Amino acid sequence: MTQQTQNVSAQASPLLQRATLGNLAIDNRVIMAPLTRCRSAMPENTQTPLHALYYAQRACAGLIVSEATQISQEGQGYAHTPGIFTQAHIDGWRLVTDAVHNAGGRIVCQLWHVGAVSHPIFQDGALPVSSSPYKPAGHAYVAELNGEDAKPEYPESRALELDEIPRLIEDYKHAARCAMEAGFDGVELHAANGYLLDQFMRSSVNKRTDQYGGPIENRIRLMGEVVDAICEVIDPGQVGVRMTPIGGANDSYDDEPEKLYPAAAKSIAGKGLAYLHVVRANSHDAGDPGLSDRAGAILVAMREAFDGPFIANGGFTPDEAEQWLADGRADAVAFGRLFIANPDLPERIAQGGPYNEPDGSTFYGGGAEGYVDYPTLHKTQPPV
Repeated sequence: MTQQTQNVSAQASPLLQRATLGNLAIDNRVIMAPLTRCRSAMPENTQTPLHALYYAQRACAGLIVSEATQISQEGQGYAHTPGIFTQAHIDGWRLVTDAVHNAGGRIVCQLWHVGAVSHPIFQDGALPVSSSPYKPAGHAYVAELNGEDAKPEYPESRALELDEIPRLIEDYKHAARCAMEAGFDGVELHAANGYLLDQFMRSSVNKRTDQYGGPIENRIRLMGEVVDAICEVIDPGQVGVRMTPIGGANDSYDDEPEKLYPAAAKSIAGKGLAYLHVVRANSHDAGDPGLSDRAGAILVAMREAFDGPFIANGGFTPDEAEQWLADGRADAVAFGRLFIANPDLPERIAQGGPYNEPDGSTFYGGGAEGYVDYPTLHKTQPPV
């Protein structure tokens, strides 16, 4: 492909056009999705120079959304995932944000509380919390923390007491402040994938009879209160929200997602948020086309309900992403596995590939292999 052809391709692709997400001016609409990689340094769950290299390699994204980052010790559900609530966390993430900014990129911190998708080993022996007592399907990943049993069953969680909710909201505010101190350009609230805020929203989990349970307006209340609280300490134009109307880990669901999630999107409209980021279906759903089609229709309704920039996610190819942008169904598209394997993804999109294949065996845990050693188009690789 000639340089002239590459330039024409870049100009023609809506993915490679500049955009604004709230207060964030981005150079292209190729968003790096939040990607849990389970490589943080134990016991404090901090980031390291290896993480700085990984993110800096991908600074060509219009915006990087960090891997899910727990807002408190109560919020942790997996071994080797990072936090953003201590000075050590701030210092570790500062390595990453400095590296991304020095490479010309932008990055926001995804604020995460797993709720019931945890284990007492992370909770000093206490039960995980949720909207209601709930035993997630599957097994916790606790790695070396539990001797030879790295994947014990999830226990049944306990319901958050009403008088605990203000403390939870303060945990989100504290984490948001820490994220900004660590140099992030903003935050993304993780209200997706069947984790805590989604456990409050989804009818299969939330059996409460107080103001946080029952009808949709009650079940989305906590998510809205957390958004408002974060916007007290960060400009709303630096705050995004992520949701998943269908699918996610551990088999939670809502009986009427076509009603719930557009209502949730509408509830956060009018606040001047940076964006709403919605996943139509993800790897937990094993590529079920029926789920993906159903969720795609919900995404369209959520875009109509929300008044700000809209990021779509969920197994998009570059060609399909370009079509969604051209049709006005999204303002940007987030890519996950493609960004794992292709640190220079926007450049590859500009010339129509080729694309490296991701190695699923190195997605979670480990070191440099499968993390910072994928070659760019120019075949450069860091020393490992």
